[in-house]
Amino acid sequence: MFKALLLTQENKTTTTTLTDLDESALPPGEVTVRVDYSSLNYKDALAVTGRGAIVRSWPMVPGIDLAGSVESSQHPDWKPGDRVVVNGWGMGETNWGGLAQKASLKAAWLLRLPAAFGPREAMAIATAGYTAALCVMALQKHGTKPGDGEVLVTGAAGGVGSVAVALLAGLGYTVSASTGRPQEADYLKLMGATNIVDRGTLSAAGRPLQTERWAGVVDSVGSHTLANALAQTRWNGAVAACGLAQGHDLPATVMPFILRGVTLYGINCVYQPNAVREQAWALLAAHLKPEQLAQMTHEVGLSDIVKASNDLLAGRIRGRTVVDVNR
Repeated sequence: MFKALLLTQENKTTTTTLTDLDESALPPGEVTVRVDYSSLNYKDALAVTGRGAIVRSWPMVPGIDLAGSVESSQHPDWKPGDRVVVNGWGMGETNWGGLAQKASLKAAWLLRLPAAFGPREAMAIATAGYTAALCVMALQKHGTKPGDGEVLVTGAAGGVGSVAVALLAGLGYTVSASTGRPQEADYLKLMGATNIVDRGTLSAAGRPLQTERWAGVVDSVGSHTLANALAQTRWNGAVAACGLAQGHDLPATVMPFILRGVTLYGINCVYQPNAVREQAWALLAAHLKPEQLAQMTHEVGLSDIVKASNDLLAGRIRGRTVVDVNR
């Protein structure tokens, strides 16, 4: 038997139950993993509360992340005891995810746990931090360098934003952090932000082309915030978009693209090949300081997930939420 958070749906109403399951209930998979830690992300919170159309198959164990050890394997690449981390691949959406003590997975989804991190540290980073790394890699690929000017991070006090601020600062960029929580200014400066930007200056409708300011942008917010960030990006700048906390619309014009040569990179973390994932984790291992990771992380147990999900969606949680699945 193992404990799991199980989502069921009836008449379009989602019910979340912490329950004991027999291992025979696990879906088919090549590798069974004993989970040590998972994490709580925006997408997980939407699934748990039933506020978003995240789950595509019922019943569902949510959780788009997990870290743990291989318990049994039918694949030659993996043996019992191997430490692994898994992000994405439809976990918590079409396949049972990490908010449980066991998971049954395809072998191709597994990544060896980087030596720099234990399972708890890996889940302090998890999909949010890995996504932030992909955004930074997009800016680097574009050619945006430290010294080119300010890089804006929106939603900076959230999970993606916190890691993006810390990672960019660790790489030597000048980081401006946008947040609607002024009480988090000291926290964001501890993460490495040089300037704090009031979210209200970006979140309302703005002119299609504005004063040039940003050499690059990491945006996890979308909607008017993304449109204004694009309108303020400098000549030949780059914007990496990875979220839609404000909305999935983009009320913008083509003017930043055709008059300033701005490039918009869309970041999808779910189905990246393992070679790209390894590069992202290596970047995090090299430039994310352990003390910053500790400052941005708090821990909950499986029984705390519903409350934590509501707090996350209400903007009451900063940084990253690690889930100890054994409590």
